[in-house]
Amino acid sequence: MLKIEDLHVSIKGREILKGVNLNVNAGEVHAIMGPNGTGKSTLASVIAGKDGYDVTGGNIIFKGKNIMDMSIEDRAREGIFIGFQYPVEIPGVSIANFMRTALNEIRQYRGLDPLNGAQFLKLMNEKKKIVELTEKLSTRSVNEGFSGGEKKRNEIFQMAMLEPMLSILDETDSGLDIDALRIVANGVTKLKTKENATIVITHYQRLLDYIVPDVVHVLFDGKIVKSGPKELALELEKRGYDWIKEEYEQGKLI
Repeated sequence: MLKIEDLHVSIKGREILKGVNLNVNAGEVHAIMGPNGTGKSTLASVIAGKDGYDVTGGNIIFKGKNIMDMSIEDRAREGIFIGFQYPVEIPGVSIANFMRTALNEIRQYRGLDPLNGAQFLKLMNEKKKIVELTEKLSTRSVNEGFSGGEKKRNEIFQMAMLEPMLSILDETDSGLDIDALRIVANGVTKLKTKENATIVITHYQRLLDYIVPDVVHVLFDGKIVKSGPKELALELEKRGYDWIKEEYEQGKLI
């Protein structure tokens, strides 16, 4: 589904990603871990097509298409969703209106008829149950005055509504208490199918207790230097990243 080939990215002349290679197949969950400042959020943003990054080399292939020149809006229409570490507030725009507009934009792009009011409300009520989104929250402006947990829950609700092919969750566990973490993670797990895929970017094993990855990657010095099964996350939790640094400097990793 997603193939990244030798991706190089700079910000204001400083190289952040130094040749990332990654393959994600349909039906898989991939976790990307690594110390602060190694390029995890940069990778997520570049896949999604955010501005402000200078891509100096490499390709991003999504569903067989090279999307390097595709806008962030068209990447979303193609089926890429990103859940941000710090979701933005949109005062004056209700969650319902925001989601109906976004959903019908995607449907139009794919040649489908827009959902009418009744169809949309039925779908919205079904998806709210996945992340235990209350009626009170769903009628408020997007993320305005929300707690950290409410913002993240709203992100997963949006993911449920849009049904993306590829979901990228950038530190979704940041700032969540244990109850909010459980609700958000269980929502992500319920949305997993054989046709979609998820990339989870996190520092901590605790999220991966709920969202079990098929593959764990370590991003270090702008490259994916080690990949392994879910047990790799447990090893990182136990040993930290110093051993990764030592092995990388000794040339034992990629």
